[in-house]
Amino acid sequence: MKTERLEFTGHDGSTLAARLDLPVGKPAAYALFAHCFTCSKDIPAARRIAQRLASLGIAVLRFDFTGLGHSEGEFANTGFSSNVNDLLLAVDFLRDQYAAPQLLIGHSLGGAAILSAAGRIPEAKAVVTIGSPAEPEHVLHNLSEHISEICAEGEAEVVLAGRPFTIKKQFIDDISATSLEHSVSQLKKALLVMHAPLDETVSLDNAAKLFQMAKHPKSFVTLDSADHLLSRVEDAEYAAEMISAWVQRYIDVGLLPKLMNAPEGITRVSEADANSFTQDISADGHHLIADEPANYGGNYLGPTPYQLVAAGLGACTSMTIRMYARQKKIPLEHVQVDVSHAKVHAQDCESCGQNGGKIDRFERRISLSGDLTDAQRQRLLEIADRCPVHRTLEGEIDIQTELV
Repeated sequence: MKTERLEFTGHDGSTLAARLDLPVGKPAAYALFAHCFTCSKDIPAARRIAQRLASLGIAVLRFDFTGLGHSEGEFANTGFSSNVNDLLLAVDFLRDQYAAPQLLIGHSLGGAAILSAAGRIPEAKAVVTIGSPAEPEHVLHNLSEHISEICAEGEAEVVLAGRPFTIKKQFIDDISATSLEHSVSQLKKALLVMHAPLDETVSLDNAAKLFQMAKHPKSFVTLDSADHLLSRVEDAEYAAEMISAWVQRYIDVGLLPKLMNAPEGITRVSEADANSFTQDISADGHHLIADEPANYGGNYLGPTPYQLVAAGLGACTSMTIRMYARQKKIPLEHVQVDVSHAKVHAQDCESCGQNGGKIDRFERRISLSGDLTDAQRQRLLEIADRCPVHRTLEGEIDIQTELV
């Protein structure tokens, strides 16, 4: 996965900071992630969910709301309505620069904002909420000790998650005047509600209310013992896995390999898409993809054919070295083999038999870790040349082809 740092203009003209997490190759679809109240786009749960979706072929845009994270603007001048406006501007940015999001994900108050905005995003097919309140004003319980002061003085400084924020009366008025019931009941998109029963920030009854308000198709996934921020790695990974499995019912990720089973002993290669170079590979129940880079007309969803050959040589080399070290009780701790491939002029190869044209050259760089003597290292290097794939590539090869 690669990440691009982006910027777009928010509701008040401020520059909002964003990250676009991209899959390898052409995205099958785009998603938009909205973070929780006073959080940022970079919380671990957001990163892990984006990574998992990118591995599925879905690009994810996550951004900091006005005045938060790396975005410009004054948080004190924002409210729930401005968050919704920022979300819609993020959608416009994706639509103009890439493609409109088909998947919308919101965490906590970000989930409420996503639900409020979803009806105005016709391209969206699926919506996910994580620990979200059934009504935006639920967030006011975090401010309960300061509401009287805010209403009397017009604003007050409050500490949330260990950081000071200025909250104005306009924020309270705005969030109190917003209801999600109509937005959720008229969503007309698939909805996945995810919530932890032990969530102490937003209680589980909020998930029940959201689920009751929504019409089918709708699903609920419990996050068991997770906390509100999904701060434990295993909880964030579980949420990411569930979203990835669920979303495939509603969004076409057809660029990904279809499961196929080749007969035992056969490596089967089949086109994934007649309009690209992407290939599905099946070998004894194992599945992978071959492709070409974008500059060659591919989607680059997997290694190139030559990279797969290089991988076979590297894997066989490492296995052969390890097997010998194990047999001879050599204290080898780790093997790493870097393999590169290139076409070179035959005259540049002193050990090659032909004089004209170009030949294929594979270069191996072998790293051996452990308390090894020079003699042991040299012996293991010699053993590398006994790798069966090495011998196959250097030997005479007979390829027979028939049309079936």
